[in-house]
Formats: sequence, structure tokens, C-alpha cells
Amino acid sequence: MSAPFVTTLRSRATELRVGAPDAANRWTVRVQMAEVWDAVRVSAPATEPVLAVKVAALEALFPEATYHDDFVVKLGGIEVLDENATLAEAGARDGSIFLLAHRRRRPIR
Repeated sequence: MSAPFVTTLRSRATELRVGAPDAANRWTVRVQMAEVWDAVRVSAPATEPVLAVKVAALEALFPEATYHDDFVVKLGGIEVLDENATLAEAGARDGSIFLLAHRRRRPIR
């Protein structure tokens, strides 16, 4: 099955792969970060924790991040409170869009 259309919009050409390479039922989700005006496609099994997707996306989008706890992941505008939950348990599905943002607001300089 091909990736959902929404995951290909204005995202990088490469796709990040998370989890076991031979896992069945892989989903393609989009992770975008407004602070850097960029987005990546992540291919992961539905059983992969949200935290694994978050860390992979942070490494690609914001490599200068020192602690992944300084960032929040949102799905449908709501923070994913349990990042150890699987993508399916968090309410995601194939083609979902996650938003990655700083946990605390930062002053404009």
C-alpha cells in the first residue's frame, strides 16, 4: 500500500524508518515542527511507541536539541501525555500528523 497523500505534502524526500525493518502493518505518519518550518515522514509499525517516533523526528528536524523531554508531541491539537503508548493506543492511524513543539514558550529575541 502506498503512503497516504497527506504524508507527502511539503516533507523531505527521505523517509525515516523506526522499529523493526520486517514489521508488518507499517504506518507512514507526518511529524512537523513549526519552529523550523519543516516536516518529515516517519514509517513505523502501529505498535511502535510515540517516543521512538518523537526521538527520530527530533534528530532529523532539530539536531541541536539536548533533551527530548523539552519537547511535546501533539496529535489532533492535543498533547500525547503517555509517550510510551503505541501509535495505535495514542489514537494515530496511517497518515496521521503529529506536531512537535517546545514544551515551554520561549521569548522572541
